Amino acid sequence: MSIYTKTGDKGLTSLVNGTRIPKNHIRVEAYGTIDELNAHIALLQSIIEKETVQCDLLEIENNLFVIQTHLAIDPDKECFFNIPDIQKVNANDLEKHIDRMNEQLVPSKTFILLGGHVIIAQCHIARCICRRAERTLITLSNTSEVNSQILCYINRLSDYLFILARYMAKILEVKEQAVSL
Repeated sequence: MSIYTKTGDKGLTSLVNGTRIPKNHIRVEAYGTIDELNAHIALLQSIIEKETVQCDLLEIENNLFVIQTHLAIDPDKECFFNIPDIQKVNANDLEKHIDRMNEQLVPSKTFILLGGHVIIAQCHIARCICRRAERTLITLSNTSEVNSQILCYINRLSDYLFILARYMAKILEVKEQAVSL
């Protein structure tokens, strides 16, 4: 089977259940942004050596793939695939991961600069993409139903990525730099 189909040469793409839509449709933008986020999570998963974090990130990658698949389905057309749901338990798992890392951190009383190490910067890049994904999902939800648990999960994931950046600063012994205002 060839990787190129030529079916998208005129700016259209197919959703999972066959509907053809423009490649700049907000639905494509939503699942494309989740795909971009997932690529950045995969990068983090490959450069962070802490095993518990690697496991968290692998779980997140899987959940993002499920979210992406849900978003790539035309909600007005039957789908013949069984795709797991994103449920409240998935966001709750993120909260547990956040709490586990946050217990080891000194509370931040200032805004902090986003760098100091490539891993910390990568956490913040992923967090920013996550926030963009959330904005895109909200825009999509204005015209089409979006599972509220997906919105909850993506919101919680940005919190996770922020705490992960701070946690990695601690692990890597990188001093957090306060923003001078």
